[in-house]
Amino acid sequence: MEDSSDGSGTTHKFTLFVSGMSVKSGHAIENLRKICDTYFADNYEVEIIDISRDKEQAVIHQIVAIPTLIRTGPEPRRIILGDLSDTDKVLKILNIREI
Repeated sequence: MEDSSDGSGTTHKFTLFVSGMSVKSGHAIENLRKICDTYFADNYEVEIIDISRDKEQAVIHQIVAIPTLIRTGPEPRRIILGDLSDTDKVLKILNIREI
């Protein structure tokens, strides 16, 4: 397994909840991909759930705002609301060091 750029060999796992192809949802997807490509190389998994098609997942995960990002691995679990455009804030919440 390759090391991620944050120094761990752990695969980073994310679930991003969006609603259709709204502008904010599109920005969140794009921003998450940029962050993952920059900081985790090929050492990440992203699941995108469109709650307009899968409302049950929103209920199961208690999603109250869109877009919502949940880091499911490694622990601790982190939740971020919004389009992830403030990269510094996202990195701080995820406890990721800048390169």
